[in-house]
Amino acid sequence: MALIETNSIAVPARAGSASGLVTEIKGFWKRFFATAFNPYRPELHYMRGPGPAWRAKHGMDTPLRLKPRDL
Repeated sequence: MALIETNSIAVPARAGSASGLVTEIKGFWKRFFATAFNPYRPELHYMRGPGPAWRAKHGMDTPLRLKPRDL
């Protein structure tokens, strides 16, 4: 699952300013690296089914296993 973020583009105060362009480029790369290398990965923490506590509560001693013919 990917996080999609939208940002509006700010209109520079002085069009044609070289330092404004450099500032915009630096800002873009800073946001890019902050988003691309974000350590938070929610898909790694997603629970993919009932765990041992649920099985113990509902009387299932062994987890469900697929037989080779079911694969």
